[in-house]
Amino acid sequence: MKFNIFKIFLLGLGFFGVSVIWGVYNAFVPIYLSEKFGLAPALVGFFMTLDNIAALFIQPPVGAWSDRLRTPIGRRLPFVLIGAPIGALAFGLIPMAAILPLFVACTSTLILSMAFWRTPVVALMPDITPSQYRSQANGIINFMGGVGAIISFIGGGALYKLNPAFPFWMGSGLVVLAGLLVLAFIREPKVYEETGKLPGMIESLRQVLADKEKSAIRLFLAIFFWFLGFTAIEAFFTLYAKNHLGIGEADGARLLGHLSLFFVLFALVSGFVGGKVGRRVTIMAGITLLGAIILTIFFLPPAMLTTVITKLPVLGTIPVISLFLMVAGIAWAFININSLPMVVDMTTHARLGTYTGLYYLFSTLSAIVGPNVNGLVIQLSGNNYNMIMLIAPVFMAVAWWLMLGVRRGEAQKA
Repeated sequence: MKFNIFKIFLLGLGFFGVSVIWGVYNAFVPIYLSEKFGLAPALVGFFMTLDNIAALFIQPPVGAWSDRLRTPIGRRLPFVLIGAPIGALAFGLIPMAAILPLFVACTSTLILSMAFWRTPVVALMPDITPSQYRSQANGIINFMGGVGAIISFIGGGALYKLNPAFPFWMGSGLVVLAGLLVLAFIREPKVYEETGKLPGMIESLRQVLADKEKSAIRLFLAIFFWFLGFTAIEAFFTLYAKNHLGIGEADGARLLGHLSLFFVLFALVSGFVGGKVGRRVTIMAGITLLGAIILTIFFLPPAMLTTVITKLPVLGTIPVISLFLMVAGIAWAFININSLPMVVDMTTHARLGTYTGLYYLFSTLSAIVGPNVNGLVIQLSGNNYNMIMLIAPVFMAVAWWLMLGVRRGEAQKA
């Protein structure tokens, strides 16, 4: 097995499609819920966790299932073939839903179909990449995902001003295109590492908990806590921008695009840094930087955060908060790019899908808890949306402490 950059870029198209969908979803569905259907912040927070509740129950067992599946086109690609078109159709119908039950039906179909194919397409990366190149490969894939996020936030923000339905239709078209390209050009390995009956997701979790060395469970819990801080902010950022900073929701989405841009710019860099200096050290540096940036945003007044520094092509106006978000994007790249390679290098090739599923078990459980905790805190504080910037650094500090005890997961020599 060789490191094929071209194949990794093609595989990144699948993650590109996923990122476009969820970028638009996280930016604009809260606006629909709050303004079109009049839901309170706590209910908006709960609704924004429904995708993660579905993922919690679907993605881990689907990952284990894909380890065992054998078809003429492979063990991962059949999930893309089924899930991508259904998800694209449901996503395109969301802005056309005039009543809440229909809106819920569209979002529920989207959530189930996207959860069905995400873990298998991500598990393809370690399937086709040697251990020592997995941080670099994950950097390439997340580079593509970041491009998708930029398109969803910046392009979606511009399209939203023309017609609120346009960002959703853009997302549907791009995810269909991405899925077709992955199916057309990616070929899975035909020979699998067979080790008899493979343990499922529950049994694998039991083994992780029973491991005396504890590196795996500490890593999974660290993943839980850093996603707890990050996803909660992401889910409420457009409402934070509107209610605390006093700017429009479309401009709030554009600001998230600035974070995504620098995540993309440093995705490849952080993969190579993780490969050179070590994944754990790189992740801990990212956690420290991200926690400090978020805490600084909390203490600065809205008038300072929204002070315009300059104006750039494509990015538009650059206020002070954009600079903080750009650095946050760099820090998030250091964390996110190196975490999945650490997880999959704690297991064998035969169980890559199962451990990818466990990665999503902890990250999606975190994404369920995060928006609910923050939505409740916002409501209890009298709709003070700035509180999300105070809670997140606490979660980052816990993740940093957990990473201190991780001793495995670095790149393995060929």
